[in-house]
Amino acid sequence: MLSSDASHLDYRSLLRASKRLDASSCPRALRLAILSDAAVPQLVPLLQVLFARDAVRAEIYLAEYDSTEIEVFNPKSRLFEFDPEVVLLLPSVNALRQRYAREVEDRIHFADRVAAEIGELHDLLASRCPAVILQSNFAPPYERPFGNFDQKVPEAFTSQAARLNLEIADQARRRSRVLVNDVAALATREGLRHWLDERLWTLAKTFCALEHLPLVAQNVVDIVLSQSGRGVKCVVTDLDGTLWSGVIGDDGIEGIELDRFGHGEPHHRLQQFLLELKRRGLILAVCSKNEHETALRAFREHPDMVLREADIAIFSVNWQPKPDNIRQIAETLNIGLDSILFLDDNPFERELVRETLPDVIVPELPEDAADYVRFLCELNPFETSSFSQEDRRRSDLYRQNASRVEARSGFTDLSAYLESLDMQIAMRPFDAFAIPRVAQLLQRSNQFNLTTRRHGMAECEAIMRGQGSLLGFYLQLADKFGDNGLISVIILRTAEQALEVDTWLMSCRVLGRGVEQYAMNRVVALAKERGYARVDGTYIPTPKNLMVRDFFKQFGFDRVGETADGRTEWRLAVSTYLPGTVPLKEMA
Repeated sequence: MLSSDASHLDYRSLLRASKRLDASSCPRALRLAILSDAAVPQLVPLLQVLFARDAVRAEIYLAEYDSTEIEVFNPKSRLFEFDPEVVLLLPSVNALRQRYAREVEDRIHFADRVAAEIGELHDLLASRCPAVILQSNFAPPYERPFGNFDQKVPEAFTSQAARLNLEIADQARRRSRVLVNDVAALATREGLRHWLDERLWTLAKTFCALEHLPLVAQNVVDIVLSQSGRGVKCVVTDLDGTLWSGVIGDDGIEGIELDRFGHGEPHHRLQQFLLELKRRGLILAVCSKNEHETALRAFREHPDMVLREADIAIFSVNWQPKPDNIRQIAETLNIGLDSILFLDDNPFERELVRETLPDVIVPELPEDAADYVRFLCELNPFETSSFSQEDRRRSDLYRQNASRVEARSGFTDLSAYLESLDMQIAMRPFDAFAIPRVAQLLQRSNQFNLTTRRHGMAECEAIMRGQGSLLGFYLQLADKFGDNGLISVIILRTAEQALEVDTWLMSCRVLGRGVEQYAMNRVVALAKERGYARVDGTYIPTPKNLMVRDFFKQFGFDRVGETADGRTEWRLAVSTYLPGTVPLKEMA
């Protein structure tokens, strides 16, 4: 969750808030369906409040108790009439236990049978609606008829439940539209003694103890919103007292503690955690009040440092106010302040950043550094719904971009600088290799995004196969500093009178390098090849995409319509278009 702590996840407080909730002003609506073999009406108001706090109006369809198969197997059910964008499948371990008790034969294959049924539900749902499927796994059962020997009995309920959770994860890996709602992790973290309320299950078939239901709701919100690009992109960290114990300016490089077996172990563990975040695609930056070279020496020379200079995209170490440095980091990376999480052991600095830059996420770190990683994991600000090979390279991409910015300072002429980059570009139709990154960009890109239409993985695959009227293309860019990877997605619609721009988005890190002009040249050329007299485009405003409000205008499009909410329609006569020159060469 993008919050400083979890104090807002109080069941009774959320219920009170739901009675006062007016989500009509939320700019985005979401249709969410819930199917469960437990009674979960209390979950609905919790979800609506939590979604509304992120400016989303949640329209929720709650299926009847224990009617999952009835809803999914009937193509004319109320579920499909609702046309959900997200389907939450929420099976309970109590219902699973009851089924296990009935199936006394061949229990060693119990998990396999249940997993196969779950997979069938996924496939039926995917064939009948374009919704994302959130499949919840099972809280571990607490009963152990064999005691510790349960672990050696494969047909024991504990063994079968554990196997079933592994099968659920495996099935999700094989299905692009299935994500896992990790109830098992929540239950384990909170403690199995307290997760279930057996009396309430007996009386009302509740999913879990009511005090823990907000955690389930927040987990769902985190997963859903991560799909639309909300989330942390960059972790900015302090040094003294955060990445290591001690003050490097006073104690020297030899005096700071970050060894893995002594007083520095908590900081060593935090660095290991940050390195894992970097490996999964988050950007790491440093913001500290210190002498630049003194602090940099620790990254270069200290034998116990986990993070090294190459892991840090931006090293902002000086005596300026930290809010100023964080703002500069955001501008350099070309990301929003709401994509930054700031770590600092000093309460004064945390509060200063909160007051000055309210969009920045500033966790209220525990006093003891030993609790840092656990606290951050429980807060879960790093939720994501995708992971691609390009994510592994993201930090390197931003470091390369910093090198480009540095090289730019040596030129007085922009054209000469762009020519010096020796840029190569390619525009290719959607293919199986690029689809994961294409779908990721479609969900996450918010700033340079003309319509913010969130085409899902299934739609992208259909476009790739030539099903329907949409044509999909992606752009790759490389230069002398390295490969920028997949940096733009364009989806065109083949209408009767014109070639229409359905979606056009681009990574902001390649702005001003001629990519937009190159792509427009190609789009107009394609329209001409297909016999179209014009290209039509639409701009749909959002709070984050004002930078592309006049995108079509710069290429000679005429504005032919505008609505009260700022949506504009544009039209270009193919015969009047003059292709612009670009400092780009076609990639081999």
